[in-house]
Amino acid sequence: MFEQLDINQVRMACFAGIFLLMALLEAGLPRRQLKSSRLKRWPTNWGIIFLDALLVRLIFPIGGVGLALLAQEQGWGLFSLLGWGGLVAGLLTFLVLDFAVWGQHVVSHKVPIFWRIHRMHHADSEVDATTALRFHPIEILLSFVWKGLVIVALGGPWEAVLVFEIVLNASAVFSHANFRIPSRLDNILRFVIVTPDMHRIHHSVLRRETDSNYGFYLSIWDRLFGTYVEEPEKGHDGMEIGLGPALTPRAHSFPFSLAIPFLANGDAKPETKSASEEKADRQ
Repeated sequence: MFEQLDINQVRMACFAGIFLLMALLEAGLPRRQLKSSRLKRWPTNWGIIFLDALLVRLIFPIGGVGLALLAQEQGWGLFSLLGWGGLVAGLLTFLVLDFAVWGQHVVSHKVPIFWRIHRMHHADSEVDATTALRFHPIEILLSFVWKGLVIVALGGPWEAVLVFEIVLNASAVFSHANFRIPSRLDNILRFVIVTPDMHRIHHSVLRRETDSNYGFYLSIWDRLFGTYVEEPEKGHDGMEIGLGPALTPRAHSFPFSLAIPFLANGDAKPETKSASEEKADRQ
């Protein structure tokens, strides 16, 4: 059953291709001038990425596609009960999984214990293609459990799960990439998908902007639930990225990054106020 196509090779080939393309675009068409060099940040980010991949392979060797195949063989899930299959079940599986990832992201910001874990992702001093997969190993494992539960509960086609996982990885790298898209094209794309300019706002040091634009692929969820922010208050060139001086300057350290969830102030949120908030305080 699990010799299908060699799914891991398919996913890795797609990831390598999109990452290489984004890295080339970052080099040729940078959106922001990086204040922290790649030599300082990338070793830690890549170390985290490889650690996450190793743990997932060891603890969940069958992966999401394997779970979907198992659910289909055993007749588990809503679509199996309803007798739904084909394109309709595939599209619904994709949409529900994308919404589930959006919802998990919101929870990771709103619930203090999950924010402790998630904030390692936000501690990066810049946003580029490597930031896309800079997640604490605990968060990666919890994410897989959540996604696996949704996959089994749906019982949708394994092909839809494969497409979703490829798109999720590709869109994460794309939306974090530091390259310039013409503003008119960006505005058009945003009606459907999350663009780099849209997601970069989510990495702002300002609390209001950090708690916005949670989407990874489809932008509709942020628009529907009122968490969409169109532009950063200080502009893309002027906005500060990260979590402020307490964490971000040390986030290039591999041991420190892994320790972030266990720090005494682990549930602290960004406190930097925007200009409009400071003005309101003075009135």
